[in-house]
Amino acid sequence: MDTRGETSIGACYDQAPADVLTNPRRPHLVHVFPSFGVGGQQVRLASIINRLTGKYRHTVIALDRDASARSLITIGEEFWVKILAGRQPRFPGPWSLHRFHAVLKRLTPTILLTYNWGSTEWALVNRFALKRPHLHFEDGFGPDESIVRQLRRRILFRRVALGGLKTRIVVPSQQLLHLVTGTWGFDQKSVLHIPNGIDCDRFSAASDPKLAALVNRQAGELIIGTIAALRPEKNLPRLIRSFAALPQAPKSRLVIVGDGPERIRLERIAQESSARDRIVFIGAVSSAERALGLFDVFAVTSDTEQMPYTVLEAMAAGLPIVATDVGDISTMVATDNRTFIVPSQDESRFVQALTTLTRDRNLRNRIGLLNRERVHREYGINKMIAAYDRLFGSCQQPP
Repeated sequence: MDTRGETSIGACYDQAPADVLTNPRRPHLVHVFPSFGVGGQQVRLASIINRLTGKYRHTVIALDRDASARSLITIGEEFWVKILAGRQPRFPGPWSLHRFHAVLKRLTPTILLTYNWGSTEWALVNRFALKRPHLHFEDGFGPDESIVRQLRRRILFRRVALGGLKTRIVVPSQQLLHLVTGTWGFDQKSVLHIPNGIDCDRFSAASDPKLAALVNRQAGELIIGTIAALRPEKNLPRLIRSFAALPQAPKSRLVIVGDGPERIRLERIAQESSARDRIVFIGAVSSAERALGLFDVFAVTSDTEQMPYTVLEAMAAGLPIVATDVGDISTMVATDNRTFIVPSQDESRFVQALTTLTRDRNLRNRIGLLNRERVHREYGINKMIAAYDRLFGSCQQPP
């Protein structure tokens, strides 16, 4: 295969020690991501890789050339990111599929792992050409799809690409489990539900003083905060409108953590709102715990989610959650928090939920404590890591 124009981040296979490439005792997991920018899937994979050091070798193919999540990986000699030359076609043709096969054949994965819709062509190539054990991960949708709005052509393509006997589909939420086995029509035996898990102890730390300076909290102010990729499906204009509609007392400030293609538009919307002097954008942060300690209430206004890491992290930080009722959020939070999970189209109820929590400190503290207890009990990271380790072991076969 002609590999001119390919680059690697972290290491190059031509320079890697021979035993790292060929040692059969360390299975090689090849991950195909539409993007390896920081997000829920990438955070989960980083947790798995970092805690299973020495058991597996990993190569990530980042299709959009964004490899910023590489910073989450703490190991070096067993992890690589491959960036393919040239722009990836929106609708891959025969030549692209041939190229995908050549790349995978050269990497010789023990297991191929693909992520979301943007990687399904690679799954197709594996099913009909490479024929390696395959795990496909579905964690949610962009603005063009949702749980209730599925594109028929994509459903049909998924059935072909993911229908092989060596493929299993892995989902973090019950809602996705029902979608895959219902609307998509996959047999329950080929679908596995593994809830997300987090290192809860990380979120007991104090907030970052540098971020606190950026927020510039005034005396007596409450902080309503969110952490999100600034993309259309997060519907942050809904959060800005809801915040602007809050009563003037108690004093409050909205802090939006994250970056993305919507940032300029969102900043303009914020400037045009009546609350423009109390809305702060602080950009992306390297780890959520640096910001969560600043917040009094955590808010989610997404049109689509499944099992968002940010909600688990906010729970571990002892925060009450106000959110749209999407994905599994209503079942993730503590029972007493569920009254603050509201229909996504009912902004008046969202405003009411925020108002209730900002006015009652004791209620905020009680619900935050219940959320922290629940995430420690149900969503600890060790349970998730053990499930993935068992899964990888069950998929292995000699090359």
